[in-house]
Amino acid sequence: MNRDYIRREQYLDKISPYIDKDVIKVITGQRRVGKSCLLFQIMDIIRSRNPDVRMVYVNKELHEFCDIKTDRDLVAHVNEKVDPEGRASLFIDEIQEIDAFERGIRSLHAEGRFDIYCTGSNANMLSGELATLLGGRYVEIRVFGLSWPEFLRFHELADSPDAFLKYLRYGGLPWLRHLPLEDDVVYEYLMNIYHTILFKDVVSRHRIRHVAFLERLVEFLADNTGNLVSAKKISDFLKSQNMRMSPNIVLNYLSHLTAAFFVFKARRSDITGKKIFEIGEKYYFEDLGLRHAIIGYSHRDIGKILENVVFIHLAGAGYRVTVGRLNAREVDFVCDRRGRRLYVQVAYLIPDERAHEREFGNLLTIPDNHPKFVVSMDEVPDGESFRGIEHVHVRTFLRRHPNY
Repeated sequence: MNRDYIRREQYLDKISPYIDKDVIKVITGQRRVGKSCLLFQIMDIIRSRNPDVRMVYVNKELHEFCDIKTDRDLVAHVNEKVDPEGRASLFIDEIQEIDAFERGIRSLHAEGRFDIYCTGSNANMLSGELATLLGGRYVEIRVFGLSWPEFLRFHELADSPDAFLKYLRYGGLPWLRHLPLEDDVVYEYLMNIYHTILFKDVVSRHRIRHVAFLERLVEFLADNTGNLVSAKKISDFLKSQNMRMSPNIVLNYLSHLTAAFFVFKARRSDITGKKIFEIGEKYYFEDLGLRHAIIGYSHRDIGKILENVVFIHLAGAGYRVTVGRLNAREVDFVCDRRGRRLYVQVAYLIPDERAHEREFGNLLTIPDNHPKFVVSMDEVPDGESFRGIEHVHVRTFLRRHPNY
């Protein structure tokens, strides 16, 4: 097996307590964010603890496993590889490609002989029959692309403005470390990944007929990253492009894109009443490099790009992130995690008093004492604050521990 990897400690730390425990480990995330490589890292940890352990590996991306199509095929394959009384660690990559995999996993788990790890690129795999059949028997570990500190480590770069612009421009898919960070090379690779996600995880899985409409929808989301949108607004825009689709179809296609972990939906919430609004939300891309491969990178979009990168950082830290509203004011991100809350406002630069009032003023109106941050690309001294609101350079914010 390929051992050319860099350890991703934050995920190994989450998985380690469950190794060899009677719980199924389900590793989810967009394609090419490093789930398969994480499986190899887990294998090495297990083997270091028990060199004689039996391992069974199934990767539905590889041709040698193409005959495993159903849950029955999976169970038969595993039983062929393991003695009837033997114990083994079982690794199944892209398990959603196996029909009725839920029943197969439940059967193998019920035998009590397997330490089971699965990866999947579809969020819905945990919301339907799997959750029903395996309630209380699995734990989900969500994997994201490279964080800013990881990007520096993977690409052997020092923390600098130039390195950060590379991160914003090319995104955080791990395999990019094998390529020169140049537009023609990187975006060619990323377009291939985009087409795989679009056609394999969305079009084929959900039997999409209006592929051209789906592609225009993705372009709309890329161009409107961080803007409040609605199904009706999207439908109206597409009508102006001579593409007529009902808001219900728009909603379905959006749900398919979020299920593939391609985009995230940030819903709006009322800060004081904690109400979630049903109309209007923002969409952010799991990987900025994929966004730029679709519509191109432009420095004119730097505000959207920074907002996206901060959103992904917060989501990767385990926060439930919504877009806050307080009367007529909007707060970019309201972040909740295990009873802890923080507020984040994102701006490119704060060059004058008017911009200062807009970014800090929104946070000053919030009637509580939870931590509040304004994140920008201004060069600010460490610890600078204004009336209790911390002003942080975006690179500093992205290096911070997720608990802040």
